[in-house]
Amino acid sequence: MTIKTADLCDDFAKELAICKQPFQSYGGKKAFSGIISTVKVFEDNVLVKEALQTIPEGHVLVVDGGGSRERALMGDMLAEIAVKRNLAGVIINGCVRDTEDLGKMDLGVFALGSFPLKSRKEGLGDKEIPVTIGDAEFRPGHYVYADGDGVVIAQRKLD
Repeated sequence: MTIKTADLCDDFAKELAICKQPFQSYGGKKAFSGIISTVKVFEDNVLVKEALQTIPEGHVLVVDGGGSRERALMGDMLAEIAVKRNLAGVIINGCVRDTEDLGKMDLGVFALGSFPLKSRKEGLGDKEIPVTIGDAEFRPGHYVYADGDGVVIAQRKLD
């Protein structure tokens, strides 16, 4: 059963942080939720790949890419890692590529947009730290719920 973010807002508004950043959905899953894991990078996806290879099954990777629209932080190859590891989804404050392929995968993928240029490979950034996107703080270990209405964060599991 999928939980709707609008219903969560109706029932738990005082417990939620609501992300004000509008995202586009690129994955085959249009709604997803899970425990938050984070990376903070800028136009470099080495830590994104590492996180996708290591975070626990069912988690949602939240990538603070600084809002850059100059390089894609994930494409079909990294998304395939997430699918094989049964991650719930990826939320990227930045761009993705290979969008036709992403749309066929059993993975939730939210991003600002698409851009065909791949990322740099320098390994710079931070992981498992709180990140703020759209005036909402995404803390590792908290829960995120995402669907066509938006993205909300809770300190505890609400379903």
